[in-house]
Amino acid sequence: MNVLETSSTKETNTPSEKSFEEWYESAFPYVAKFVGKMGGSFQDAKDIFHDALVLFYEKTCQQNFQPKTSAEAYILGIAKHLWIRKFNKDKNKVSLDESEAAISIPNDYFPDVDSHRLLILLEQTGKKCLQLLHSFYYENLSLKDITDQLGYRSVHSATVSKYKCLEKLRDSVKEKSISYEDFMEGNR
Repeated sequence: MNVLETSSTKETNTPSEKSFEEWYESAFPYVAKFVGKMGGSFQDAKDIFHDALVLFYEKTCQQNFQPKTSAEAYILGIAKHLWIRKFNKDKNKVSLDESEAAISIPNDYFPDVDSHRLLILLEQTGKKCLQLLHSFYYENLSLKDITDQLGYRSVHSATVSKYKCLEKLRDSVKEKSISYEDFMEGNR
């Protein structure tokens, strides 16, 4: 078969639909094998092969294009080039899951909190605020559960109360010029 078998309706050197089907049957298995050996998936092979076909088609549309090899070999060469480029570009990328698994945080990384000092500050916000914040942050209760437990009229009012309690706490910290480090043990 002529490398650029043309369709009878066109006068250009563009490949026919039959040519694409034949190239798919003859060249794709080699592309899939190459991509597989290089660590790619079957889907990667299909993507690379389709890109190679598009590039080959664009090349055949140019005037005076005469490949020195068969169309299959030319397409395989394009596919290899595309895969190697993608492989080299992606080899420095590490998935977040892999990098996260490689990180180990030592047990003593987080400093111990001076609970007594923090409790005194929380008590200054009031008994209701202390109960609300304790339920939300330490018992990990949902705002719906807190609404039922502490007798708020709605989840919205519990949310507003939580916000106001946090604001009281922030104001108290600002007023006393307390920093985060003041709550760490050893910084008394």
